[in-house]
Amino acid sequence: MSRRTPRLFAATLAVAALALGACAEKTSDTPAAGGGSSATAAFPVTVGKLTLDKRPEKIVSLAPSATEMLFAIGAGKQVTAVDDNSNHPADAPKTDLSGFSPNAEAIAGKSPDLVVISDDRNKIVEQLTTLKIPVYLTPAATTLDDTYRQITELGALTGHATEAADVTKRMKDDIAKLVADLPKRAEKLTYYHELGPELYTATSKTFIGSLYAMAGLENIADPSDADGKNGGYPQLSQEVIVKADPDFIFLADTKCCQQSADTVKARAGWAGVTAVRNNQIVALDDDIASRWGPRVVDLLKAIVDATAKVPA
Repeated sequence: MSRRTPRLFAATLAVAALALGACAEKTSDTPAAGGGSSATAAFPVTVGKLTLDKRPEKIVSLAPSATEMLFAIGAGKQVTAVDDNSNHPADAPKTDLSGFSPNAEAIAGKSPDLVVISDDRNKIVEQLTTLKIPVYLTPAATTLDDTYRQITELGALTGHATEAADVTKRMKDDIAKLVADLPKRAEKLTYYHELGPELYTATSKTFIGSLYAMAGLENIADPSDADGKNGGYPQLSQEVIVKADPDFIFLADTKCCQQSADTVKARAGWAGVTAVRNNQIVALDDDIASRWGPRVVDLLKAIVDATAKVPA
């Protein structure tokens, strides 16, 4: 996970779809790419309002999820620089470029022929467009379909349409198998997903929450944001969590905030919570739990594997 605070992470995901909707390079049409790998892909390629006359060979990615997508579809060799939070895969060309405070001059210094970002901060899209640098936006996904679309469009833009199709198919197949193998339960298991020790969480209306719903779990946070005023990311109180008595606690703040089963067990008043009593506190990988790239399959598997240990 990036080294931002959990509160900023929650706020970022909560507003991303609304704040960036007008800027995103969206299209309801099939990307105008010749199907195939980089060797056979036809250019120019158009995705939304963005047209590339030739395959980009100097891609700068300022979004960790996009970085993971680019490498997953085989475009890694075309990526010449990534932001300071893009830590997967390990050989991604990490720099001090920032996706949270993007600097047009610093980005232009990398001589990119395509820049991929998730947020239009500092009006960076306008600045880069003025410099005639193509920009593709990958705003925070709200559904798995958003993830599949971004992978598909990146495949078209980079000349890896076939590889992108393979990635999305593999993801869909893996997710379908995980869901098909779920045990049948008379009652749903309940859970609390922690974004940070300040007790910010995500409801079922969020991208993260949708994965738990696919795993057949019930979110204790849903009543706390029934009106949607918190954008799906409410801050709960200890009293609410303890009273809800979740069967599972999933921690997405193990790296950024050093939370663990031990720190949760040490919280005053939490000893009687079912998840604590039954040692059903699951430490997630912060990075995987905060991104919407190909590794969402890993997140869903972690959830399914943890809950499968409870007898149906």
